[in-house]
Amino acid sequence: MRAALINTGTELLLGDVQDAHLAFIAREIFPLGLRILERRTVPDTEAIGRTLTELFPHCEILFVTGGLGPTTDDITREMVAESLRLQLRQDPQLLAWLQQRLQVRGIKWTSGIARQAEVLAGAHVLPNENGSASGFYLKANINRHIPSPYVFVLPGPPRELQPMFRKFAMPILHSIVTAPLPVERRSYSIAGMGESVVEKAIGERVLAIPGIELGYCARPGEVEVRVIGEPGAIQKADAIIRDELGVSIFSTGDEALEAVVVKLLKQRKETLATAESCTGGFIANCITNVPGVSEVFLAGYVTYANNAKSGVLNVDPKLIEKHGAVSEPVARAMAEGALSRSASTYGVATTGIAGPNGGSDEKPVGTVYIALASADSKTIARKFFFQTDRETFKQLAAVTALDLLRRKISHNATGHSDRSRGTP
Repeated sequence: MRAALINTGTELLLGDVQDAHLAFIAREIFPLGLRILERRTVPDTEAIGRTLTELFPHCEILFVTGGLGPTTDDITREMVAESLRLQLRQDPQLLAWLQQRLQVRGIKWTSGIARQAEVLAGAHVLPNENGSASGFYLKANINRHIPSPYVFVLPGPPRELQPMFRKFAMPILHSIVTAPLPVERRSYSIAGMGESVVEKAIGERVLAIPGIELGYCARPGEVEVRVIGEPGAIQKADAIIRDELGVSIFSTGDEALEAVVVKLLKQRKETLATAESCTGGFIANCITNVPGVSEVFLAGYVTYANNAKSGVLNVDPKLIEKHGAVSEPVARAMAEGALSRSASTYGVATTGIAGPNGGSDEKPVGTVYIALASADSKTIARKFFFQTDRETFKQLAAVTALDLLRRKISHNATGHSDRSRGTP
């Protein structure tokens, strides 16, 4: 069945608010074999009505979000009624519930609030247990003179829409979609490989599997590979992807790279300290966003100036004078300094030139050295080049450093080398 989504709200088109509904609804309905094939965002104007009329013939299920509040710009209810030529009637029970709810919460009653008790003729009310704007559901072809899909009209705030959707809309969808298609979705998060490199490694073979849909999504330092298809096809694709990409895959779920690193450290009861120059604490920020990280993260040193590298991490000033702050020897010394000072299992360091100025012919803007020191093996240091803006440079350097650490921990745990890139 074809599904579509209309997000209403002028604030969305002004950029004041970002849409959270597409991702949520798409994930919720996927197990039913449903996909959002089209999404439109429209302002709080008569464009809502025009869009409804345009989409009615092109989908079997339509989700509409926003515009159910008490103010004059909340006109979604009226637009749906007009498009389907249905009357709006005040529901006495809904009105009484609204009055009681607002009284308990100490909110002053206004005439506009009463609009939220208006219900389209033939509609099924979807209760709002987290707000005052009820949603509603309209069966397909509710007005026999106007062909229309199943319509779900939902409130705008995610904290109201999401529980309403799960508790009240999903049971209705289960009754509509009586025989869900046997379709699966699987994703693979990959670090340290470019999107085109990933496609070259797996694209042709995976697409040769009948019934497989293959897609890629690139982020700084990472690529997500997505496959959709029936279970047998997914298993074939999975074998190819794992065989070709090996330990470059850091997650097959929604885990962020930093969360994977923290989990690995916890499993081995190991610890980490960071020493950052060009990334300015970005690695430590990523790591400390993971709940429970205090078990494994001991310290983060941001040593931007040369004297801080020497004073805090005990980097020999002569080393900096001879090789420069952005160099392999200094990166090694920073990582070893973090390791020694914190008494951690691992020390990760970054030093580079984020730009837009400060580069040279020998060390152009975008150059970064990343080092990894550990208590049980020789310090690793690698040179990378990320020619981009400062923020993306920091993201790329942080992802690369975290992946270097992940590979090292994984190698220590299994003793297997990474055939695709070479495990440190």
